[in-house]
Amino acid sequence: MTTAPWRDPALPAEARVDDLLARMTLEEKTAQLYGVWVGADTDGGGVAPHQHDMTAEYDWDELITHGLGQLTRSFGTAPVDPALGAQALARAQRRISEAGRFGIPAVAHEECLAGFTAWGATAYPVPLAWGASFDPALIEEMAARIGHDLASVGVHQGLAPVLDVVRDLRWGRVEETIGEDPYLVGTIGAAYVRGLESAGVVATLKHFAGYASSAGARNLAPVRAGVREFADITLPPFEFALREGGARSVMAAYTDTDGVPATADPGLLTELLREQWKFTGTVVADYFAIGFLETLHRVAGTKAEAAHAALAAGVDVELPTLRCYGDPLVEAVRAGDIPESLVDRAATRVLRQKCELGLLDEDWSPEPTRPIDLDSTANRVLARRLAEESVVLLANPDGLLPLAPDTRIAVVGPRASDALAMLGCYSFPSHVGINHPDLPMGIEIPTLLESLRTELPDAKITFTEGCDTTDPDTAGFEEAVARSTEADVCVAVLGDRAGLFGRGTSGEGCDVADLQLPGVQAELLDALTATDTPVVLVLLTGRPYALGRWHDRLAATIQAFFPGEEGGPAVSGVLSGRVNPSGRLPVSVPQAPGGQPWTYLQPPLGLAGEVSNLDPTPLHPFGHGLGYTDFTWEDTEDRRAEITTDEPYDVSVTVRNTGAREGTEVVQLYLHDPVARVTRPDVRLIGYHRLTLTPGESRRVTFRFHPDLSAFTDRTGRRIVEPGALELRVATSSTATHHTTHLTLTGPERRLGPDRRLSCTSTAS
Repeated sequence: MTTAPWRDPALPAEARVDDLLARMTLEEKTAQLYGVWVGADTDGGGVAPHQHDMTAEYDWDELITHGLGQLTRSFGTAPVDPALGAQALARAQRRISEAGRFGIPAVAHEECLAGFTAWGATAYPVPLAWGASFDPALIEEMAARIGHDLASVGVHQGLAPVLDVVRDLRWGRVEETIGEDPYLVGTIGAAYVRGLESAGVVATLKHFAGYASSAGARNLAPVRAGVREFADITLPPFEFALREGGARSVMAAYTDTDGVPATADPGLLTELLREQWKFTGTVVADYFAIGFLETLHRVAGTKAEAAHAALAAGVDVELPTLRCYGDPLVEAVRAGDIPESLVDRAATRVLRQKCELGLLDEDWSPEPTRPIDLDSTANRVLARRLAEESVVLLANPDGLLPLAPDTRIAVVGPRASDALAMLGCYSFPSHVGINHPDLPMGIEIPTLLESLRTELPDAKITFTEGCDTTDPDTAGFEEAVARSTEADVCVAVLGDRAGLFGRGTSGEGCDVADLQLPGVQAELLDALTATDTPVVLVLLTGRPYALGRWHDRLAATIQAFFPGEEGGPAVSGVLSGRVNPSGRLPVSVPQAPGGQPWTYLQPPLGLAGEVSNLDPTPLHPFGHGLGYTDFTWEDTEDRRAEITTDEPYDVSVTVRNTGAREGTEVVQLYLHDPVARVTRPDVRLIGYHRLTLTPGESRRVTFRFHPDLSAFTDRTGRRIVEPGALELRVATSSTATHHTTHLTLTGPERRLGPDRRLSCTSTAS
């Protein structure tokens, strides 16, 4: 075997894989199509519902004699010291290589949604905070560091990023998304992919496609999206991440759209993804999703039928552990019920990716070659920077913030002194560590209370919780009001506790009926704002909550979306003024807790009007955010121009810092289409630029718009650029326009293909 062509790194990957596949038995080929979850719980519910009934017992030594496609979460299943975990993974890989005829190791994959989900690894801000940063370059840098850490311990594939566009804020996984706008999700998501892939780690796009459009905001509910919503809202971020990011893997979603589960949809996974978009990587199943075709969707009657449906659709790898792609698949192929060509097609893709990763090379070694430090100083510096950039100052009407350094502060609230208040549900401490309460957290996470005391050493700070995050007990209200009354300012720290499947207020399977603050926190805030002491509200959450009830009663409001291990210093820095906030909302903040689903991407009938007494207008719109300095926009007179439907056009505006300190403005470009043959969002984001200016400094920001960015899906399913009037609005939010260019597109209607332009470039001079 050592002299066989498939071992020759000088040959093209296709030639090597063809040679190897021809030598394999059916059992050896199917073994490449599933993962094994070593250490998964087969006795109880485990991490997720259905984990028990979807996880079978097997003989490990016998199983690996045929080879193995993937190893599931060696680090993310239970606490393990990273150095010892790397050694254990290397030993497992050697056993796999030695057991099979071909000596091919497995692909090791891990979750890396907001950092490597491993004990002792850096917990970065959640993706919703990435969106709030409006900073793709920083997200790319973060992802490169995450990829470096994964590779240092022998991991080849990361299950991130999540590219679902928020359609209903009640959905538990909002914290895992980047926002409610496909352009923001696409540009930030592509940056994450570039960073992870630059470290040699395979990025896996989730969840393809429509998962966030589930009915009633319920996790894993049917998707009710129409054809045009799917094409123009759901799919573009995946196009970004494939074309501009270079992702090498896609994860099929759990959900069904119009009765067809994504895992069994050849139109989605083969015709669109591979034939139209020319994707050549691997498609992996979300955990247990192939088995769910039989047990939950009921479109298959047996394990073999589920395997057939998934393979035919284009799912190459069954994760997290074998159920359908093992013996049931082999037996069905031998019986003639499933074409072996489907196995060959999937195995070819898996082996080609292993070839690209060097796993077919004779000199491949599982031994770690880099020093292992999963929470390095450089990581923490980057986590701090991202946390600071992602904090959004929602309101500061009387300029109470920044706080005076020697003021009397009553810190009140259940999230102020809990380190877990900083973390999302896919951080290791919240995801796995919560089941090991006697184990140290593994990383240092300063609470907001600790950070504020460090930040303002001369302030007189008292603290009381007032209430729990979810418990209905209000006995602590009296003390909270007393402490607040004694202080110059009250800082109310409220929000979510991340968890899984109902064990938290935010996270996978933690969906909510409305957007009221969890537990009795709303009542606590009522009690605090009824005093004469000004109240600064700090929200540490995984989703936005309705704040209209207190809009005129709060002195200031700060929103931080699970800002990670450095979130405490970042938020306290905003309170003290050390940090000039520059985050912008990636999702709208509603007025009232009902009225969902609603996002800013509404056609005219979705906006406020006289035909209904319900006003869905948000309290704070998409793109909104304040700071501690002032900017003026120059050259903002409206312009008119005429261009063809295939001609670029430059839109420019000069921004000047007229305040007393350095600050960052996020210049945003929106498109308004006054008349189209189908209803269109009133406005939608098509460009943005972060601009940091010193006092008195000005710079000119120029966006290069191409009419491809005005395209939409028409009644026949074609994506077209339509001649006619357009407005390009340069703004500080989706509702705060500073400059409008009125464009007229002339010439023929254009039909676009998968090579269309996706992004609007911007420069500052």
